[in-house]
Amino acid sequence: MMLHNLHITNQIKLKWIIAWYVFFLIKYSFHNIFRYYCGRFNTLRAFYSDELDKSPSIKFHNNGKIKNYCPIEDSGNQECKTDLDKIKAVFLWLFEQNIISRISNLSEDQPKVFITYIIIWLNYILRLKNVNDFKNISEIYEANIKNNTDYINHDTCAKDCNIILKEKTEYTDFKELIEKNECLMNISINDISKFYDAFKILCNMYIDYNGNSSNCEKCSENAIQFVKKYNDLNKDSGITEDSPYYQALSTLSTDYNNLKDKCNDISPFPSIETIKIHVKGSEQKIEQTPAPNSEATAQSPSIGNKLFIVLSIFAAIPFFLGIAYKVNNIIFKNYFHYIYVKVNK
Repeated sequence: MMLHNLHITNQIKLKWIIAWYVFFLIKYSFHNIFRYYCGRFNTLRAFYSDELDKSPSIKFHNNGKIKNYCPIEDSGNQECKTDLDKIKAVFLWLFEQNIISRISNLSEDQPKVFITYIIIWLNYILRLKNVNDFKNISEIYEANIKNNTDYINHDTCAKDCNIILKEKTEYTDFKELIEKNECLMNISINDISKFYDAFKILCNMYIDYNGNSSNCEKCSENAIQFVKKYNDLNKDSGITEDSPYYQALSTLSTDYNNLKDKCNDISPFPSIETIKIHVKGSEQKIEQTPAPNSEATAQSPSIGNKLFIVLSIFAAIPFFLGIAYKVNNIIFKNYFHYIYVKVNK
């Protein structure tokens, strides 16, 4: 009888350990995926500045991973000689770093979110560097990126990256992932480049926050600047619900509100205006509902909500364990085995 009770106690301990580990893993990954993404842009600025009067601190070709996407010269060396060469190489590098190599850790909606930000950067940098060969992203994609083998074929995942993408989304490959976001591809370069400043401020906020609510006050000044930029963008009279302008605003507002929710009890951020949709000369305000890529929805401090969260964690345990065989992560599996052995000693 005592052995039976001990076994039950150990099983309860195991469930609690797994529950808190899963909860920590989810909470950690939601924030850190976006923070990692912003970190890639910070790394990029050291090699390829996004300001005309600021030189990069490191030579462009010293970043071997970016250099790998440069054209191959007659000498056999890879080199980006023009700004257009560099922009194409950086686009492919950002795509590989933030989507392809991390596809196993992304949710169904996050690849589309990250593509939105990459295209915002691409539009901005084309305008900054005065590359006037193209009217929109679709033209530069068709001429320089569409048939690039580095972009089509990928071997950086534990298994074929395209297979993982298809398992997570409706897209069969990464080429289709970009081409299906046609509305962003056809927007004028001058229009969407205005979003870059807001995105850059938002990234600085996530980096300052660093997954710790005690850092919320560090983000307050940037929050004020972000809201001002966002509200200015929201005044555009041409916003329609199916427009790329709306998609970019919606993505920015979701990621801002995610961070705002985390800091509300520490250092409240200003609220952004609802997106103003213009329909046949009239104006309609649409409340922005957090998208599935949200880090977390706002949490009430009530006991009921806290209890709901705990119960939800326990409900999620069978689900996570049930799909564990699909995840190509040996370390993750071994960790649970280690816990089980320890508890049942």
